[in-house]
Amino acid sequence: MTYKRILLKLSGEALMGTRQYGIDPQRLAEYARDIKEIVEKGIEVAIVIGGGNIFRGVAGASNGMDRVQGDHMGMLATVINGLALQSALENEDIPTRLQSAIKINEVAEPFIRRKAMRHLEKGRVVIFGGGTGNPYFTTDSAAVLRAIEIEADVILKGTRVDGIYSADPEKDATASKFNSISFDDVLSKGLKVMDTTAFTLSQENELPIIVFDMNKKGNLLKIVSGEQIGTTVS
Repeated sequence: MTYKRILLKLSGEALMGTRQYGIDPQRLAEYARDIKEIVEKGIEVAIVIGGGNIFRGVAGASNGMDRVQGDHMGMLATVINGLALQSALENEDIPTRLQSAIKINEVAEPFIRRKAMRHLEKGRVVIFGGGTGNPYFTTDSAAVLRAIEIEADVILKGTRVDGIYSADPEKDATASKFNSISFDDVLSKGLKVMDTTAFTLSQENELPIIVFDMNKKGNLLKIVSGEQIGTTVS
């Protein structure tokens, strides 16, 4: 296996499946089975999940809601998604721990780095909820921060597209895909991989990011087995 410990970043929207909002149990079950495949190969897996399927803080702020309140609602949404994913993984008999950056002790453990690393060493999947615990930071930033803290080998960013393109492939048919690209090239070309804070943090810590299509069965296993899937930023 190419990687020993990975951080998987999923967007909240990914959980919607074909729905307009909320969680599609079928999509959740598919993700759990994909994650199970790599856990059984001995890969240590941590997960950060967004909350956009339930609430978007920025959208709330633009509708006259206080941005900080909106972001706090978004953090709670990521905990809801974390609980859903935890349940789906446990249905596949995978021991899972949910750690939250905001204290909700009845629902999730508080985020404690050493504890998280111990869980991973014991083969448990660790889901990090609550973002960074601070407003104005996205779950992309949370993903990079947690990946650095737990000393992950790579961030796998599961999306609906199969990599990074020169333009939005859903809007521009002439867009070409990059198999690999440097951090500097992403910035100079103005490509959108993650928000700037998250991306800079990843670059400074020399943490590679692989952007891939999470909805294609088997992609996760192929990546950790060393196959060229998606786009690698390094």
